[in-house]
Amino acid sequence: MARKTFIGTVVSDKADKTISVKVERKFTHPLYGKVVTRSKKYATHDENNEFKTGDIVEIIAVRPISKTKTWKVNRLVEARKD
Repeated sequence: MARKTFIGTVVSDKADKTISVKVERKFTHPLYGKVVTRSKKYATHDENNEFKTGDIVEIIAVRPISKTKTWKVNRLVEARKD
C-alpha cells in the first residue's frame, strides 16, 4: 500500500530536526461553487536540519516519531528563492 504524500511550503525551521510544513488544498464549495483554499500545518521530521523557510518539499507519512510528528521529508521540490 502506498504511503500518503503531500507537497507543501516550509513555514518554520526553528526547532531542532523538525520543520513545520503548510499544505494547501483547493476545492469547490458544494453549495456556492466558489473555489475555497484550506491549509494545514504538519510537524515534519528533518534529520539533518537541511530545509529552510520558503522551501517547497514533499512529505510522506511515517510511523510516529514523537507526540506530534508523523511525517518525514521525502524530497526537496524547489529551493527558496532569495
